[in-house]
Amino acid sequence: MKNDPKDPEHLFYSSWTFSKLMASFFLLMSISYLCYSLRFVSLSYHCNQTQNTHISITHVSNTTTATITTSQVLEQERATSKEQASEETNISHIVFGIGASTTLWNQRKEYIKLWWKPNEMRGTVWLEQKVETVSNDENLLPTLKVSEDTSRFKYNNSKGDRSAIRISRIVSETLRLGMKNVRWFVMGDDDTVFVTENLVKVLKKYDHNQFYYIGSSSESHLQNIYFSYNMAYGGGGFAISYPLALALEKIQDRCIQRYPTLYGSDDRIQACMAELGVPLTKERGFHQFDVHGDLFGLLAAHPLTPLVSLHHLDLVEPIFPDMSRVDALEQLKVPIKLDPAGIMQQSICYDSTHEWTISVSWGYVVQIFRGIFSAREMEMPARTFINWYQRADYTAYPFNTRPFSRNLCQMPFVYYLSDALYDKGENETMSFYFRTRENPDCNWTMADPNQIRMVEVRKKPDPHLWDKSPRRNCCRVQRTNGNGTMVIDVGECREDEVVEL
Repeated sequence: MKNDPKDPEHLFYSSWTFSKLMASFFLLMSISYLCYSLRFVSLSYHCNQTQNTHISITHVSNTTTATITTSQVLEQERATSKEQASEETNISHIVFGIGASTTLWNQRKEYIKLWWKPNEMRGTVWLEQKVETVSNDENLLPTLKVSEDTSRFKYNNSKGDRSAIRISRIVSETLRLGMKNVRWFVMGDDDTVFVTENLVKVLKKYDHNQFYYIGSSSESHLQNIYFSYNMAYGGGGFAISYPLALALEKIQDRCIQRYPTLYGSDDRIQACMAELGVPLTKERGFHQFDVHGDLFGLLAAHPLTPLVSLHHLDLVEPIFPDMSRVDALEQLKVPIKLDPAGIMQQSICYDSTHEWTISVSWGYVVQIFRGIFSAREMEMPARTFINWYQRADYTAYPFNTRPFSRNLCQMPFVYYLSDALYDKGENETMSFYFRTRENPDCNWTMADPNQIRMVEVRKKPDPHLWDKSPRRNCCRVQRTNGNGTMVIDVGECREDEVVEL
């Protein structure tokens, strides 16, 4: 039952409650005034201590001056550090670790000389034991070091070699050398040739302060199945960012012990990367070349990406005919110097007058085909090679290929690079390609490219080619001189330009 507001007992209770509230209010006001008064007395006391205040102020003033000076120094250091951090990645930020064999050193070192720039690059060749050095080589090669003993590690793979453990530790051993201002560690073998300008261009895309493991898979589908599609193949080269190398070095020896049955060094690296949770970032310009035979088909239709590396050069034919392997690779150095971004990049066009299809792999080769072939077909590598297990199996590759025509009339006319130069006035390169072999006679009534003795390709260097969205350059047949020289212009595609006849 609710209380009646007119009840005397209720009225008494309400009056008593109101009096209680008023008393509490006055008590609270009295306490607040007392606290304020004490605070005033305390402040007045300190204000009267003039001498102490003066000393205190002088002390604070001196401290402030010292702090400003220190701050200026720290700020300057931070500015310097920030300036270094904002600097674009260049070759000085990369340290190479090259896995080498003492037995093959005298032969393989010639590959390293092709791309190594002693005054610009940093790196170490790691061998299983000391080798005799030639005085002339000292200024042409990286520092040579002997790897640490790895006999304490287990190795149970009956088909492999325990040197795989030694090679897998190269990144960690190189890290422990304590080099300064390192952003990337790049691994390769002694039979790997790098196009270092393109390597730098690729690594520039990535934040070196993050965990990155960059490389590519094998050209052999079965190799990728047996090992891993998530593994960077070491001969083709791979890059590890500095902080990831630090993390790897901390765990690697323990990690290696957990995988005694693995075959090689690169699968051990990938196993440790899996434990660190770092996936492979694929860049197709790193080439393992797990094939045999002639690389012509692969290089003449190089994927639309910078050419970064070539590997297994002892197992394939020289990339230019009638030359040694080293001399053939030496032939590439001129176009690489003129336009590294454009090396091996394919362009496709047509000679409408003669109904020919033309493919230009800049700095390497030009091909002329009788008839019209689609760009879709021409961008597939011709099978001039066989797979890693030495079988002619078109299903053995993780990419599309096309047969190399055996019809005498459909065989391409092949013109290999002879020379290249730069025309400063026109700001363009001129590269010259000659046929080294005659094509068989053909009874087709179609115009015969036999009349073409040389192809001249004109192209403006484009250092920013890979800063834009990927697109093949276009090529245009300009004319054919009476002396049998075809002139072709290669460059960025114009508006609405399409590869069609």
